Amino acid sequence: MSESQNVEYKESWRDEYLKWICGFANAQGGTLYIGINDEGKVVGIKNSKKLMDDIPNKIQAGLGLVCDVNRLSKDSLEYIEIKVRPSSYPVSYHGEFHYRSGSTRQQLTGIALSEFIMRKTGFRWEDVTVDNVSVDDLDDESFKIFRREALRSKRMTPEELNIPNAELLSKLRLMRDGKLKRSAVLLFYSEPSIIQNGSHVQIGKFGKGPDLQYQDVLEGSLITTADKVVDLIFLKYLKAKITYEHDRRVETYPFARDAVREAIYNAIAHNCYMFGTPIQIRIEEEAMIISNRCILPEGWTVETLLQPHDSIPYNPDIANVFYRAGYIEHWGRGIEKICDACKEIGAEIPRYELRGNGIRVHFAALQSALIEEGKEKESQNANAKVSLENDSFEYMIAKLDNLSDKDKDKLLPIIDYLKTHDAITRQKAEELTKKSLSTVTRYLQRLIEMEILIPEGQSVSTVYKRNTKK
Repeated sequence: MSESQNVEYKESWRDEYLKWICGFANAQGGTLYIGINDEGKVVGIKNSKKLMDDIPNKIQAGLGLVCDVNRLSKDSLEYIEIKVRPSSYPVSYHGEFHYRSGSTRQQLTGIALSEFIMRKTGFRWEDVTVDNVSVDDLDDESFKIFRREALRSKRMTPEELNIPNAELLSKLRLMRDGKLKRSAVLLFYSEPSIIQNGSHVQIGKFGKGPDLQYQDVLEGSLITTADKVVDLIFLKYLKAKITYEHDRRVETYPFARDAVREAIYNAIAHNCYMFGTPIQIRIEEEAMIISNRCILPEGWTVETLLQPHDSIPYNPDIANVFYRAGYIEHWGRGIEKICDACKEIGAEIPRYELRGNGIRVHFAALQSALIEEGKEKESQNANAKVSLENDSFEYMIAKLDNLSDKDKDKLLPIIDYLKTHDAITRQKAEELTKKSLSTVTRYLQRLIEMEILIPEGQSVSTVYKRNTKK
């Protein structure tokens, strides 16, 4: 019997043949034979006993399938038969979707993949409901952040927001038949990986080539991640070039904050989460690369994105929540805003690159904002007779590296404010952190203990000034 839609021969086993099994499962099912050549002749295998143990485990671990694996023999030669049943749901192999067509295996991408998912499920991946998470399981902090930002953006009224969480989710089209959609879990659950591994954001600082110097993984809800990711990048991963205009300190970053913010929010809102691949932000000395998985509308190219275009989000419900929170626009103006923000600081407009189902945004650093080792102190002394070496606040901020990521996240809003202000009050810290007065007092006391702040005054009138002495 020759190879066909439902039959494939391989002389020996390789783990990459899981792709063929994936293709059978996504199509009409089929049988993969190990130990038979392309002409259909049994050539045998030597390690059949070990493969009988390994192959079923690899199929289940790599594809989530259970297949019939049988050891057969002919003319004293052993071979293996793997029977694959058609799957009622889409099956992926390391984020790739394969499909058996005729006697060939195809990797589905773009519109073909989108149509395949819709045909298999009747819904987009994000629209499928979940049974193991309820409204009560969702993260209170995520709801607080969303309500705060939606009110600030004026895209929802106080009356629309002052309703129970379940009613709010229904209004945002994140529930169906009384159950949460996957999009609701991604947006408002503290551990979205419960429905899909890789539903997080990775940030890495790189030296030359593969030299990873340090990194952060933000694994909370999409709402909490969006709330903290930009501050984290600009406080921890980037250095501002310090100059002085008269007595006023000026900080210039190598990347436009508004452009980076827009690009990251677009990546989170339009990411195709069914691939199970995290959004990655690679930061180098002279470049920043933001990448995510995507499925563009039919006929769209990179050139389409760079021209005025309609807003056709892949995740309409997630995009709607981000729009309500003021994170993104509804009119396809995101890339235009990114380019404008780069031009405003004198930087190059970003380069967009489409690789299969992945899109990358390449930002080039503003050269005049890069800090040259050995020359920075001399330059700043010439400008203001104050060097970075003697800037006590920068010295004190370095102490934050001794804290855990969780503790640093709590203090980030206060530290960010103090970068451009000489002092802060408890009321202002409360407004920035959205925490109670008692909690904010503990935060400020921690900064006093770290010698970053010095209190002046008593009780509610206390002002917390930056420590200008080492």
